[in-house]
Amino acid sequence: MVSPPGNDTYHSHPVGIRGIRQVNLRDLRYLVAVAEHRHFGRAARACFVSQPTLSTQLKKLEETLGVVLIERTNRQVMLTAVGERIVAQAERVLLEVSQLAHIADEYRDPFGGEFRLGIIPTVAPYLLPKILSPVGRALPHLNIQLNEGQTASIVRSLKAGELDAVILALPSDEENVVERHLYREAFLMAVPKGHPCARRKSVAESDLENETVLLLEDGHCLRDQALAVCSSHNALENTSFRATSLETLRQMVAAEAGITLMPELAVSGRSASVRYIPFRGKNPPHRDIGLCWRASSTREPLLEKLSQVLRASA
Repeated sequence: MVSPPGNDTYHSHPVGIRGIRQVNLRDLRYLVAVAEHRHFGRAARACFVSQPTLSTQLKKLEETLGVVLIERTNRQVMLTAVGERIVAQAERVLLEVSQLAHIADEYRDPFGGEFRLGIIPTVAPYLLPKILSPVGRALPHLNIQLNEGQTASIVRSLKAGELDAVILALPSDEENVVERHLYREAFLMAVPKGHPCARRKSVAESDLENETVLLLEDGHCLRDQALAVCSSHNALENTSFRATSLETLRQMVAAEAGITLMPELAVSGRSASVRYIPFRGKNPPHRDIGLCWRASSTREPLLEKLSQVLRASA
């Protein structure tokens, strides 16, 4: 996620950098967006500007810096060696600038102001209805902006300072990131109504053996978790189909294309076409969901309070 363009500038004294008078923060955002998307059109849409505007401004940035930042071809966009280094520095500059706003927000109200929260799509539609009202009551002055995205995307945005915290499956395995456990969510075996296990009250993990399993597409952490469970019990993935959402998986199970593992929070009531069966045993398949933020965040009291509210609500 990249903020809409503004007129802000980062003033730099020309000592040791010949000819540079100022670098526009807006143009640094454009450059970081191109580095992330590797495509001018997608970067422009992320920045809420037209592609010609973005291209023109990046050309001006190159002229200001006196170096070529981007290799432009008909098929792909690549950063030059100096472009890679400047993007890394730009990300640090933008992070520090974003911290200015947070410091001001914290000074005015430690538990208020703008707050950007990322959340993975296999959690968002099922958890948000449960937590938004309690968070609103506990933190009435907090203006939460929600951003849904796959784990890699929201973690990247978190580390770049574009998000203040993220809700995802633990562990995050990221350096300099604080994790707070929110809840443990069991996986249920989702089968079509005519399946041999459909009338059982519980199943064992061994019941997955030789089953055809439907999974999410690459990029979803839930896919990796479900795949690990299924592979360890000789289940077979349906490689001709990969879903983009849990709702698509649900419909494919109903159509008898296979079975799947469904997070408990995504199961609401009974279904005429799909049966959800819990696994028995002391440590059945599950995932842990948590709230994560940068260890360097200036809003730790708020983040700790938010994690408490989320834990109680979820």
